[in-house]
Amino acid sequence: MNAAIIFGILLALMLTGMPISISLGLTVLSFLFTMTQVPLESVALKLFTGIEKFEIMAIPFFILAGNFLTHGGVAKRMINFATSMVGHWYGGLGLAGVLACALFAAVSGSSPATVVAIGSILLPAMVRAGFPNKFGAGIITTAGALGILIPPSIVMVMYSVATNTSVGALFMAGVVPGLALAATLGGVTWYRARKFNYPRQPKASVAERVKAFKESVWGLLLIVVVMGGIYTGMFTPTEAAAMSAMYAFFVAVFVYRDMPLKDVPKVLLNSANMSAMLLYIITNAVLFSFIMTNENIPQALAEWMLGNGLGVVAFLLAVNVLLLLAGNFMEPSSIVLIFAPILFPVAIKLGIDPVHFGIIMVVNMEVGMCHPPVGLNLYVASGITKMGITELTVAVWPWLLSMLVFLGLVTYWPGLSLWFPRMLGMI
Repeated sequence: MNAAIIFGILLALMLTGMPISISLGLTVLSFLFTMTQVPLESVALKLFTGIEKFEIMAIPFFILAGNFLTHGGVAKRMINFATSMVGHWYGGLGLAGVLACALFAAVSGSSPATVVAIGSILLPAMVRAGFPNKFGAGIITTAGALGILIPPSIVMVMYSVATNTSVGALFMAGVVPGLALAATLGGVTWYRARKFNYPRQPKASVAERVKAFKESVWGLLLIVVVMGGIYTGMFTPTEAAAMSAMYAFFVAVFVYRDMPLKDVPKVLLNSANMSAMLLYIITNAVLFSFIMTNENIPQALAEWMLGNGLGVVAFLLAVNVLLLLAGNFMEPSSIVLIFAPILFPVAIKLGIDPVHFGIIMVVNMEVGMCHPPVGLNLYVASGITKMGITELTVAVWPWLLSMLVFLGLVTYWPGLSLWFPRMLGMI
């Protein structure tokens, strides 16, 4: 009964158009003051201890690194390198877009940043080369979502904060599914380009490829810094985030010199604004999770499912449907912070690996970012392409369909996510 009241208040507030973070906070306060005897002191204590986590520090650093890379010339050089490698295949520039998105995702940790950085450069080039606008828009909107699956990923840090799962293990678990999804999106791009006989680029010579690699190597090295540092144990994911921010600043300002020093304060301010927004959501989500646990809602849900004989297959199917529906109304950070504390205890009771469950949630977030009405990537791509949301939705459907098939594969094949971290001895 209490669960229905809590979600009823939350839904009513969200339907008024109120931001999710404020809706969460007001839901918790309304319920606390009217329906419980929980002392406010314990709420205040939970508020501070809930966000007093070392992992949370990774979020502003990864945002800052992504902003430095987006404003610097890293994206342009990664696109040139990707084009030199695959530009001569069917749909070459589109394949270069998928590859560039995968590479940029591995240094930025953010899907919208990936869409903006790669899309704003690549889409005009694709139109000039003779590709339909819809084709390019479909690729960039969906491939940009790789930003939250290929590590480092801000959404994975959020999941870690909500469930106390190892960030390092989550990052390593995202590597193989991230590459597999990039290959899937690339396959759809190649097939459609061949089917409609879209233009191909001249094949780059070895010298041109070497030159493109040399120009992009400083950006690519950031992948080695982050992943290598975490894998070798040189630093934690949070320390890796701080290192990536410093490295991105150094590359953008002193190596490529695409960003003058006078622009640095603006980038710092943008990053601070974005970080504050996410941390405010986290703070309210911590309170929401506290209320849920205090009312024994996750435990009651777990007992009901086990009592009715619902197994792993049915539970995971229900999770996917629930998260895809939530993706219609909310952005990824909010979905993870609201649903992870509720679904996670049930998953653990059913014997589902916490790292595998985290990857399932992240892939669901990816799909949610690419479908209407609140798909964040759709809105970002709409701003770049000047296409309406309805037109963009039609453009992305072949890639979106392949992402749904991939979601089913990740959900019911745990080995795809867990093989790499197990090989590294992280789980």
